[in-house]
Amino acid sequence: MNKKTLKDLQIKGKSILLRCDFNVPLDDQGDITDDRRIQGAIETIEYLKDQGGKVLLISHLGRPKGKFDSKLSLKPVAKRLEKLLNTEVVFYSDEKVISDQTKREVLKMNEGDIGLLENIRFRKEETENDETFAKDLASMGDLYVNDAFGTSHRAHASNFGLAKNLPSAVGFLVEKELEFFTKTLENPKRPFVAIIGGAKVSDKIGVIKNLLGKVDQLIIGGGMAYTFLKAKGYDVGKSILEEDKIILAKELMQNARSQGVELILPVDTVVAKEFDNSAEHWTVDVKNIPNDTMGLDIGEISIALFDETIQKANTIIWNGPMGVFEMSSYEKGTKTMAESLAKSKGVTIIGGGDSAAAVEKFQLANEMSHISTGGGASLELLEGKILPGIDSIEDK
Repeated sequence: MNKKTLKDLQIKGKSILLRCDFNVPLDDQGDITDDRRIQGAIETIEYLKDQGGKVLLISHLGRPKGKFDSKLSLKPVAKRLEKLLNTEVVFYSDEKVISDQTKREVLKMNEGDIGLLENIRFRKEETENDETFAKDLASMGDLYVNDAFGTSHRAHASNFGLAKNLPSAVGFLVEKELEFFTKTLENPKRPFVAIIGGAKVSDKIGVIKNLLGKVDQLIIGGGMAYTFLKAKGYDVGKSILEEDKIILAKELMQNARSQGVELILPVDTVVAKEFDNSAEHWTVDVKNIPNDTMGLDIGEISIALFDETIQKANTIIWNGPMGVFEMSSYEKGTKTMAESLAKSKGVTIIGGGDSAAAVEKFQLANEMSHISTGGGASLELLEGKILPGIDSIEDK
């Protein structure tokens, strides 16, 4: 990786604007229900503090659409940070995020102090990547560090804009993400297997096309598998189907063959007449899906087939569930996929989003080599795209 990292910066006495991803889920009482993203930033924050930096944290939370919304305040994040860091975190509770008053307060920070600005998306200029707003933010710091992988696929004022105005580097979290994805995609230990699931082929076209040039086997599950099965000439009943992507699915299968990639589809599926956890459900061969049923998970034979492929692999990337894992009746395919990766001896990378949620749900997170903190950003890396929030960081 040729981007500057924390070790390339002179930190003592400097004011550091640190972009984090504290976009955490809150319950109706405004309490944080999962603080993994906050924990992910601790290593970088502590390093900057210990090196004598004045650390000003910047993050968004939810989608306030450029207006103040008390339900999306970062105040609960400040409290959680204080617990995790065991030190004071000054929260600048400013509905405008930065006003002259807040700027004056920030200037009073001493070495080793930590502050947190209010939700950056309370300002519409953030997502517009407004140049004046970015310069206004930059006026409070000497250095900029991006440790928010989850927003790096967006060119916003608090990543792309700040990197244009200040000397910049990536934090430990982003460095780790890039190392895992770049190493894996450029020089994987083979066999290299990708497992792609989720509802729609259209969401993953770029990923599948890019991976076909890199992997040895490509497993396709989840709702998107039914479009591929239809492309093979099978009836899929009431299963989720993208009619306008059937020709594309045929082309992708043809591309896989011509590139010597084994494309593996489910051979059996769990079906029900209703999209309902309590509906009667049973397993059928994919060639015999009844017209009045829909596929909601992969079946036992598919599970065994996928597991066999995974256990032979030395590198595995997984993005997207195998079925409707939110319902207990249709979680088995996704759960056994997580278990299969957990017992694999290879490098296992979970590409954020629903796959990360599934691994957490089944309490197997600690068994994986790497779980990405950014669903959208990891997808774009898997597609081979350049992430503007990273691209804008200075090269070494």
